[in-house]
Amino acid sequence: MARQLDEQIAGRFPVGQRLRVLDVGMGQGTQALRLARLGHQVTGVEQDAAMIAAARETLAGEPEGIRERVRLVQGDGRDTGVHFLPGSFDLVLCHGVLMYVEEPDPLVAGLARMLAPGGLLSLLVRNGDALAMRSGLSGDWAGALAAFDTTSYFPHSRMDSNGGTPIRLDLDVRADRLSALTATLAGIAAPLHAWYGVRVFTDTAGDDAEIPDDLQTLLAVEERAGRTDPYRGVAALLHLCGVRG
Repeated sequence: MARQLDEQIAGRFPVGQRLRVLDVGMGQGTQALRLARLGHQVTGVEQDAAMIAAARETLAGEPEGIRERVRLVQGDGRDTGVHFLPGSFDLVLCHGVLMYVEEPDPLVAGLARMLAPGGLLSLLVRNGDALAMRSGLSGDWAGALAAFDTTSYFPHSRMDSNGGTPIRLDLDVRADRLSALTATLAGIAAPLHAWYGVRVFTDTAGDDAEIPDDLQTLLAVEERAGRTDPYRGVAALLHLCGVRG
């Protein structure tokens, strides 16, 4: 996902431009810190106290120049209008958040309002068109059959989808279909510019799975699959990039 995001940034903004970044639902801050290390000015918003505490702890260990580029705000991503003026950011991230929001459209519309003209909106969502894949590949035939007719599912954990450690959860969450989000983005003047699949082949791996010796080959395969039909359409997650008109 980071490679996909970097590709979109490189294709939209001049080389060396320091972007104003808003990361909503930033988790432990992995993606926010990565972008700050690249020189961007990052504001991270996170509601979960444990997650934002972990982000603050990690940030404290960074050099002063990086710490100065990061602002952390504890709050609900649906309240961005309370904290920030419209058009304040060049890049808005919302990764692994919509799956926990019952009505995502108002949240997405609020995020789009935070973008300056030409700004990039990056969403990472559970793929509602491929919910049967994990159950089917695991041999859970009843679960796979039920998944065809729903966009709800029961996760094993909350992933810090910016790259951090999974946290165990006990709640039902929801998925999004590509067609529905495409329509949503078009309706809020941030039409879909590009989309990718994430975790095409690796979604069935356990949280405690060992990192393979040929990790770079694995990443190359996932990256290729994530941009190639028909593979990206059955990925566990979808990475959608919209551009503010």
